[in-house]
Amino acid sequence: MPLYEYICEPNGHRFEVRHGMNEASPPGCPECNGPIRRVIQPVGIMFKGSGFYATDSRQSASKTGSEAKKETTSDKAPEAKPAADSSPPAASSGDTAGSD
Repeated sequence: MPLYEYICEPNGHRFEVRHGMNEASPPGCPECNGPIRRVIQPVGIMFKGSGFYATDSRQSASKTGSEAKKETTSDKAPEAKPAADSSPPAASSGDTAGSD
């Protein structure tokens, strides 16, 4: 069950109440019975995995994440090697050995 923080509007008393999301909020401040409102807190986020640091893959700003991912997976195709020359090397006239 989530923990909610409330503040008493006239006196500024702060208190926390643990109740379900579908349950009603408390009727008033437990100290002075004044009207209350819920305090919205920032959500704690933990970034795990790759892609969250400057050292990770930095694509151009114009590409979205899915476009950049598609491009990186298609770039992994094996490179074509140049065809090997099947003809023997031509013998030059200075390469003859043993002709005296």
